[in-house]
Amino acid sequence: MSRYKETFSALRKQQKMAFIPFWMLGDPDLENSQKIIEILAKNSDVLELGLPFSDPLADGKTIQDSANRALNAGATTEKCLEVVASIREKFPDKPIGLLVYFNLILSFQNKPYKEAIKSFFQYVKKSGVDSILIPELPIEEVKIVEESAKKEAIDLIFLVSTNTPEHRVQQILAKSSGFLYAVATPGITGAKTEIASETIAMIKRLKSQTDLPICIGFGISLPEHLKILKQNQADGGIIGSKLFQFRENLADLEKFCKKCKEVC
Repeated sequence: MSRYKETFSALRKQQKMAFIPFWMLGDPDLENSQKIIEILAKNSDVLELGLPFSDPLADGKTIQDSANRALNAGATTEKCLEVVASIREKFPDKPIGLLVYFNLILSFQNKPYKEAIKSFFQYVKKSGVDSILIPELPIEEVKIVEESAKKEAIDLIFLVSTNTPEHRVQQILAKSSGFLYAVATPGITGAKTEIASETIAMIKRLKSQTDLPICIGFGISLPEHLKILKQNQADGGIIGSKLFQFRENLADLEKFCKKCKEVC
């Protein structure tokens, strides 16, 4: 059984929801990002980590700035995956997902693109990664990575939103594993102030269509948001942008994460 299945199965039995924090690997630098991620791992159910990229098109200013800080501090894909390997060693049972823009995969180790894809999935598997989310890869093009993902037993995570057409939802469900990442508000990442009624309707619709865990991100920023998601049967809540407000005060970061996990 995969780490995702074990984690979500255990949470369901306890009538709990997963708290899933997101952090950019290498922000503010490699050493301190590892310290921050360890705090997040201790106070969460699942980790979602980003590989820094110069043009993160799905992300708002907060996470764009985070990626730039990491790159300016010397982060590379290989160095970031070394941090992941260290986290995996300390947290052997924690599901770890990786959000990575496709250019980083295609250019991995300067190999021809087919070899680069194969090598990337082998490398992340050795690092202890459980899943990959490639935000700009459309479902129609998934075959380019599907073989490598299956060979390395890495789950492919896909995004759906409140305005995803039904035929595409079905295509995505057919290819998804691990969990389904449901976008609370169509657009880029960034903290929002409320949960829209369309988001609640989307959760209920998706829950009727699949047994995959439904995890909500993009705009989730407060423990109160997580509480609402839990009340409406979401399986997980993903908070990213909000966490970067605490990057210079790790005590407050830990306090915030504990509060998030409590309400889940």
